[in-house]
Amino acid sequence: MADLVVVGSVALDSVKTPFGQVTEALGGSATYFSYAASFFTQVHVVAAVGQDFPTEHLALLEQRGVDVAAVQVKDGKKTFRWTGEYGFDLNEAKTLDTQLNVFAEFKPVLSPPLRTAPFLFLANIDPELQLDVLRQMERPRLTALDTMNFWIEGKREALGRVLSRVDVLLINDAEARMLAREPNLIKAARAILDMGPRVVVIKRGEYGALMVSDGRFFFAPAYPLEAVFDPTGAGDTFAGGFMGYLAQRGLTDPASLRRAMVHGAVMASFTVEDFSLERLKRLDPAEIERRYRVFQEMVHFER
Repeated sequence: MADLVVVGSVALDSVKTPFGQVTEALGGSATYFSYAASFFTQVHVVAAVGQDFPTEHLALLEQRGVDVAAVQVKDGKKTFRWTGEYGFDLNEAKTLDTQLNVFAEFKPVLSPPLRTAPFLFLANIDPELQLDVLRQMERPRLTALDTMNFWIEGKREALGRVLSRVDVLLINDAEARMLAREPNLIKAARAILDMGPRVVVIKRGEYGALMVSDGRFFFAPAYPLEAVFDPTGAGDTFAGGFMGYLAQRGLTDPASLRRAMVHGAVMASFTVEDFSLERLKRLDPAEIERRYRVFQEMVHFER
């Protein structure tokens, strides 16, 4: 088992779906990622929150064994907040309000032990900050990256420099098309591979996820759920399961990457069953294993 570092946001989310709503619930890319990955390996979070951030949220992460020593608590500042709403098409979120607050001034600082971590995940933050983190790291075995349309549109040049230095890009289908300027997902994935990463994972929500690498293709379906309450954080949870499994195994070969895809899909399937981290808080390793076996049966076929 190898250590895994995630650099991203810890936030307070207010979310409304057709099935309910929450106000200022625990959220953020690094939160979902680290909680999911903690079922597999030791995770270290690098983030920033304001003085108003509830201490019980950090305690929750610590109870899962997540190292929050590098989460900066800024006196006199407010925590990053996001407000969003979903209709019955849960693949599309409508952002109602974003308050960057402390996150607008976030400068990631990695301690010497974290700089030597073998696995690194750069969550959805400014590409310039992602580059700064990469400069602080000492030859990680595997580096993965997430991004979003805001950075693709506004920081394309910096994002290109990040892509040239990472191994894996995890991105949703709309962002992949935007980044590659190509409507066909297969062509888009190949164009992104030409930008630097050796693996591209395209997340497609309820339609599963596609991995493209060196002429190889692998598709992990989404788990067939009868009740989906809130898809917020599902992509970050997928990434946490994906990277957590690889760090646990200490392997990055094609077979391990395929199994990591399924573990990512498994973890994401739990997140959407409730708001915030509520379903993950009730989760135990036996449930993860049972759902993984179901995935195996779903995709197994005889020649």
